[in-house]
Amino acid sequence: MKKTIITVVGKDTVGIIARVCTYLAENKINILDISQTIVQGYFNMMMIVDTNETEKAFGEISDELEKLGQEIGVIIKCQKEEIFDQMHRI
Repeated sequence: MKKTIITVVGKDTVGIIARVCTYLAENKINILDISQTIVQGYFNMMMIVDTNETEKAFGEISDELEKLGQEIGVIIKCQKEEIFDQMHRI
């Protein structure tokens, strides 16, 4: 299983989760785990997704999600699980 960590951060507005999840569903990317909070009007979401079924390369997904984030006024970042784990290792 190829896992990717997706983070979404920005000012809270209607439809952020819907737009991100629609993109993932359209590209056959399965959400394995999701956590989201809103603190004083700021939206923060972290997702772990499975990219095994998508036909797109990691870089293409990352670029498209970054562009989607710009459209909806948030910052969306993607990291491969193995890189995320190495960066956050104690």
